[in-house]
Amino acid sequence: MLGLYEAAHLRVQEEDILDEALAFTTTHLKSLVKHLDHPLAVQVTQALHRPIRKGLERLEARPYISIYQDEASHSKALLKLAKLDFNLLQSLYKKELSHITRWWKDLDFSSRLPFVRDRVVETYLWIVVACFESQYSYARRIQTKLLVLITVIDDIYDAYGTLEELELFTEAIERWDNTGIDKLPEYMKPCYRAVLDAYKEIEEKENEERSYCVHYAKEAMKNSVRAYFNEAKWLHGEYVPTVEEYMGVALVSCDVPMFTIISFVGMGFIATKEAFDWVLNGPKIVRACSTIIRLMDDMASHKFEQERGHIASSVECYMKQYSVSNQHAYHELNKQVEKAWKDINQEFLRPTAIPMPLLTRVLNFARTG
Repeated sequence: MLGLYEAAHLRVQEEDILDEALAFTTTHLKSLVKHLDHPLAVQVTQALHRPIRKGLERLEARPYISIYQDEASHSKALLKLAKLDFNLLQSLYKKELSHITRWWKDLDFSSRLPFVRDRVVETYLWIVVACFESQYSYARRIQTKLLVLITVIDDIYDAYGTLEELELFTEAIERWDNTGIDKLPEYMKPCYRAVLDAYKEIEEKENEERSYCVHYAKEAMKNSVRAYFNEAKWLHGEYVPTVEEYMGVALVSCDVPMFTIISFVGMGFIATKEAFDWVLNGPKIVRACSTIIRLMDDMASHKFEQERGHIASSVECYMKQYSVSNQHAYHELNKQVEKAWKDINQEFLRPTAIPMPLLTRVLNFARTG
């Protein structure tokens, strides 16, 4: 029954039998779990909380090691190897986080931009669980730096800058050079320079054969900032968009398209120019992942965001457009999340549009939702 439950999470659109199988196994596993022996009871409880399809491999590895070692038939050699692998990677992660923390402290944003969130460790964790393999150390470092900077930019647009100041910053990102930096407000200059420096690091790392990576990475940042500016105009104009209007912008401002491209930058020659073009064309799996990230975040944080002054989230947009309660909005938005998971599964059916390791980056971003 546990195996059927896990398999049902791989369903795609219009697989009604698997929809029924998931409902059936979920109900029965919940009623059976209290009667099961250890370690099966632990495994079922874990699966009900987060099935394998939606679980991040590196986060799931640690509890599963504990489950596996309690199984009478476990392999001692395999268990030892798993623990060694986990500890070696953990040591590498500590070194990477130390490097990133020093970089963040050198920026001194805590005094220069005291209104922004300090989310370096949280950001690194988000990246490391989505891109955990040892060979992607450079990818994790550059992704974390850019995600930290995009978080700073998000705070500037959401919580601090005037509309006139935000227009200046948006124009500066569009130009992408040092000309006109003096036109920016003083508090924006350190952030803008840090963005240019981070992208210069990418340029220095990539050789001539992959110089196209930098162009796509810049375009992705520009798209995100344009979306931030659109949302800022809604906020300053006290405008509540329709759900369709909101999602048209929010699927970009959630930064999944940007970080899909940035993750491809660090993955070497498997990420061809065609793969980057594929992302910019808005494929179904990227839209689905963006939907999951945006809606899950909105449902988790919309009350706090509204208290601090924020654009209407998908929850408020849905409530206003359809004149329903927030619980009804949650129900409908969760249905959209489930539909998005089916779209992701569809994109993994062979033949795939791009190599599987690249698709897995997008899947892992969805798993963080």
